[in-house]
Amino acid sequence: MTYQREFENRLNVAVVGVGSHGYRNVLPTLTFLPVRLKAFCDVNVARARITAEQYGVKACYANMAEMFRNEELDAIFLCVPPRLHPELTCAALDAGVHVWLEKPPGMFACEVEEMIRHRKDKVVVVGFKKAFMPATQKIIEIFGTADYGPLRTILGVYPMTIPKDGKRVLRERKHTNWLQNGCHPLSLLLAVGGKVSAVTVHLGERGGGACILEFASGALGNFHLGDGARHEQPSEFYQFFGDNCHAAIVNGTRVLLQRGMRFDYHGTTSFVPEGFDSGAIVWEPQYSLGTLENKGLFIQGFYQETRYFCDCILEGRTAEQGSLEFALEVMKVYEAGLCSEGERVLVQ
Repeated sequence: MTYQREFENRLNVAVVGVGSHGYRNVLPTLTFLPVRLKAFCDVNVARARITAEQYGVKACYANMAEMFRNEELDAIFLCVPPRLHPELTCAALDAGVHVWLEKPPGMFACEVEEMIRHRKDKVVVVGFKKAFMPATQKIIEIFGTADYGPLRTILGVYPMTIPKDGKRVLRERKHTNWLQNGCHPLSLLLAVGGKVSAVTVHLGERGGGACILEFASGALGNFHLGDGARHEQPSEFYQFFGDNCHAAIVNGTRVLLQRGMRFDYHGTTSFVPEGFDSGAIVWEPQYSLGTLENKGLFIQGFYQETRYFCDCILEGRTAEQGSLEFALEVMKVYEAGLCSEGERVLVQ
C-alpha cells in the first residue's frame, strides 16, 4: 500500500460536493490515492470552507465553471444528487477534466448516453462500489475458472421494493429507493453475470417481490426484493451457482465457496472426510487488527473504485470497470424494472 503523501506522480483533483456522503466516505479515501487535493466546490460555500480548513485546501468555489477557470485540475470527484450528475459530468468533460462520479449516474439511461458523447478521451468511472468490492471480485475470479464456471444461476437478496407505478415514476422523474439503492445490487449482479437481455418484475401485494434477470450469457438471475427487512439488519445476500459448486456473499464481508464433500449415500458416517480438497472455503476479514482490509472503505469498495479511476488516468488506459458503458447497462435494467409491471421487458 502506498499512501497519498508517498506517491511520486499525483493527480491534481477537486471534490465537488462535500455533504454528508462525500465527507464520510469519499474524502477519507483520498488518503490512499495518488492525488493532490487542490479545491472544493459546493453550493454551501461556508461548509466547503470549514472542510477546506480541515484538509488544508486553499480554494473553495460555489460553482464549477469558476473553479475550472482558476484551477489546473486533472480530475474531479463528484458527490452531488443524481439529478445533477449528467449536467456537471458533461461540463467537466467539456473542460477537459476526468470524472469520478457517485452512483447512480443520473435519472435515465439516455443521460448516460449523453455523457458518453461528451467523454471523448477522458476517463469516467461511476462509483458502483458493490461491483468493485473484494467479495464481488472474488466471485468473478471463481466463476472465471474452468473448474467452476460458467455461471448458471444467481440469487440476490436485498431489502427493498420497486414502485408499483413505475412508468409514472419515470414520467415524473421521481427519485425513489429503486434508483438510489437498487443500483447497488444491480451493479453487483451485472458485474458478475454480464449484460441483461430481459427483465420481469413480479411484486407482492404486501410489498417486495422478485426481479427476474435473463442474462445474455444464458444465466438466470432471481433478485429477491426483500421488502420488510431493514438496512440495519444483516439481510443482504447473494448466491451463485456454477458447475459442481456454489458460492455466496453474505453482507459483503463473507465469501463462501462450497465444494461439497465426498460421500457414499448409504455408508458415509462423517461430514468432514479426510483431506483438504472438499468442503467449504471461507474468506472474511479478521477484524482483530487495525489493518486496511478490515476497514469499511476497503471492504465496501470505495478504495478499489477510486484507485482504479486514478490508475486509469495515470496509465493512460480506458476504464472498463464502472465505465459509462457499464452504467448504461445498469440504468437500462433499472428502467426495465420500473416498466415491467409483471410483463417481460427486453433490454435493448
